[in-house]
Amino acid sequence: MHFAYDERAVGYLARRDKRLGEVMERLGPLRREVMPDLFAALVHAIVGQQVSMTVQRTLWQRLCARLGEVTPSSVLAVAPEELRALGLSGRKVEYVREAAQAVTDGRLDVEALREMDDAAVCAALVGLRGVGVWTAEMLLLFSLQRQDVLSYDDLAIRRGLRMLYRH
Repeated sequence: MHFAYDERAVGYLARRDKRLGEVMERLGPLRREVMPDLFAALVHAIVGQQVSMTVQRTLWQRLCARLGEVTPSSVLAVAPEELRALGLSGRKVEYVREAAQAVTDGRLDVEALREMDDAAVCAALVGLRGVGVWTAEMLLLFSLQRQDVLSYDDLAIRRGLRMLYRH
């Protein structure tokens, strides 16, 4: 499944910012994968915090291979030491397990996130230990397909903007 772009919004951006519009024209539409399972997406975002995409991909493949399906029950069924052995830091193991426990005991209803506005989604997720605004924004973008989210604190976005505007 890939991100469904709002063509009107894409056209608007291209008209509002000529430099950005030129890059969009040159690159064409980007195929961004969407992770529709919100719990798995949350774990994926936590795994990807402050690591390269290559490291995230490797860790995610290991986690999926070990768990089969990334669910709250599959996460909680594996000992923390086993998760650490996959390459996750001790902190990330804590955060992933605490997120799984929050879903299991009803403190976090991941399906309810679909109906919430962006601010409410961020507030619900930031209430979890180890989940900040960046992680919540990744869920908004890569799972909920929110068209109007820009993660200003994302290092890759900042680098791209610097390259584009030579700042």
